[in-house]
Amino acid sequence: MRIIRDTTFIDPSDRGAAAAIGNFDGVHIGHQAVIDLTRAAARSVHAPLGIMTFEPHPRSYFSRSETPFRLMNAEAKANRLAKLGVEKLYEVPFNAALASLTPREFAQAIIADQLGLRHVVVGADFRFGKDRAGSVADLQTFGKEMGFGVTIAPIMTIAQANISSTAIRQALSDGNPRDAAAMLGHWHRIEGEVIRGDQRGRDLGYPTANMSITGLHPPRFGVYAVKVDVLDGPHKGTYNGAASIGVRPMFGENVPNCETFIFDFKGDLYGTTLSVALVNYLRPEMKFDNLDALIAQMDADCDIARKILADVK
Repeated sequence: MRIIRDTTFIDPSDRGAAAAIGNFDGVHIGHQAVIDLTRAAARSVHAPLGIMTFEPHPRSYFSRSETPFRLMNAEAKANRLAKLGVEKLYEVPFNAALASLTPREFAQAIIADQLGLRHVVVGADFRFGKDRAGSVADLQTFGKEMGFGVTIAPIMTIAQANISSTAIRQALSDGNPRDAAAMLGHWHRIEGEVIRGDQRGRDLGYPTANMSITGLHPPRFGVYAVKVDVLDGPHKGTYNGAASIGVRPMFGENVPNCETFIFDFKGDLYGTTLSVALVNYLRPEMKFDNLDALIAQMDADCDIARKILADVK
């Protein structure tokens, strides 16, 4: 998959795709249905399968002081889209100039002139242009005028509830990663580089791989049974483990992070990229009377996680 970040001076070979347009945060099953429609459109016009998204997320641009809400960072989203067979990922820079475009200017300048898209697919609730003034009906009108096809994808539901990134965030905030996974079509994952922490886990007999969750929607703080993919380096592969997400109240108040203990693993993971899939919420964060009590609880957590993960592929 090619990632195109400079959409102003685009290589001619990267123009002319059939592309789904949206933020695709989480790449949930509703997004996947949109991508499937786009794949069919791409085949019909003999064009590459593309995704047109925005970086930073428009919501981040307009509400910079807001609590982090993203389900995945740009790298994790690209990894997921590549697995779905996307050939061209257009990460259109979202800035003041883009935000000021009227719906017609957006369609002409970005879709038609810069990217030269042959067909676009959007959800039924898609809005675009300054003040989100453009509707799907407007997009269809512009497509006829400017020479690109338009397909409108219906909103998907599970048990009469709309599938949305908002609903997935709520499930994670409630400590229900399996409910989130039902909407995502895959486990919710935290991806990032392993960074150096305080190395307390090593002293406790539980060395952990530490990852920042800055900028991401925080799941309910606590301990999880997790599947771990090491994405690069000599230890590349899939493992089982237990992860603690939160502020580590046993050791004072700290910046929230994700600390993962990988079962039956020995090796140096600093600088490698991990993808930690949340499978089951085990318990909330706790402050113990002493380190022996903490270690006993960690032993119990890992025993439970091993049993849960034994049946998870």
